[in-house]
Amino acid sequence: VQLQASGGGLVQPGGSLRVSCAASGRAFSSYFVGWFRQAPGKEREFVISISSVGSTYYADSVKGRFTISRDYVKNTVYLQMNGLKPEDTAVYYCAARTSHGSMVTMTRPTSYDYWGQGTQVTVSS
Repeated sequence: VQLQASGGGLVQPGGSLRVSCAASGRAFSSYFVGWFRQAPGKEREFVISISSVGSTYYADSVKGRFTISRDYVKNTVYLQMNGLKPEDTAVYYCAARTSHGSMVTMTRPTSYDYWGQGTQVTVSS
């Protein structure tokens, strides 16, 4: 499967943005999908994930602000980001895997087989 992330941009603190992860290939609806982000000089960190049946898992830093959803017809996973803060500034990557372990296991970048190219999100006034 190939993943294409899009929708990043510049937004003011407190603003909202929705980024998308579109997949090519069949059976994407059966894939587990996660979003990660990486700021300059920092390691890639887990943000949020969604299973094939819609179960979700959030990093503590984004709970109450970010949500994840998927459109099974469009083969797309969405990351809705509200209440954005300057510390949310990073390149956001989507990743996918067919079979998966526990939700905690899937917070590790090494648990994923497929990655998108990333989309830049900048939160600044």
